[in-house]
Amino acid sequence: MELLAHTRMVMWEGGSPWVVNASPAATRTTKRTELHAHHAIQVILSLGGSFQLDTDEPDIRGDAVAVAADVTHVFGAEGLIALLFVEPESRIGRAISATLFDGRGLAAVTPWPLMDFGTRIAANFISPGRNDRALIELGRGLAARLAGGAQAREPDPRVRKMTAWAARQLDGPVSLADVGAVGGLSTHRLRHLFVEQTGLAFRTYLLWLRLTRAIEHLAAGASLTQSAHETGFADSAHFSRTFKRMFGIAPARLRIT
Repeated sequence: MELLAHTRMVMWEGGSPWVVNASPAATRTTKRTELHAHHAIQVILSLGGSFQLDTDEPDIRGDAVAVAADVTHVFGAEGLIALLFVEPESRIGRAISATLFDGRGLAAVTPWPLMDFGTRIAANFISPGRNDRALIELGRGLAARLAGGAQAREPDPRVRKMTAWAARQLDGPVSLADVGAVGGLSTHRLRHLFVEQTGLAFRTYLLWLRLTRAIEHLAAGASLTQSAHETGFADSAHFSRTFKRMFGIAPARLRIT
């Protein structure tokens, strides 16, 4: 299976910066994902490389572009690129959505206020010593810069309580009845309120939580099988299929560090 990119990933609760080197040694061929959608805001920032997005939205080009959560797209890259994924239900995610999208699926981002972050992210990636803490702080700073000081209303407290509880149960089955009991809701009311507050079904959100936690294990050096079992996937094949559906590429085609 052809290796498409060397990818560095780190995670914090609600966000994840990735650094992608999609520059093959000699061919300089743009590498592209398949059509996919994921439940995260995605911000793409050139670190000297180039990228392109194909969506149903009017085409946007530039050195920094944002994609709203759950927007179907194809992503292609050549060279060094930074990706920032932010959960849209988080406070910072809601602020970014309010600042950038205004109901649209894509948004051009003025690159110059972000370039100090880009320079430091690139330096972190090429440094011989791995510094996860510094990369996480750069990701947090980039997210705050993108939010631009916007104030966003948090989800219903019951939804926050239920998602926090579910995030602690990912190594085993999570039933809707158990989650509803945590929030003091019937299963029917839970389904309705969750869609109302987040725009997607609870089970879809739970799958996204499992995926992001599995990626965290993978980035820390665990195998596909270990990452799958630690986060409630049936097996590594189930994890790989979900990863490909969400990101348009199989994890085995990335050298993840």
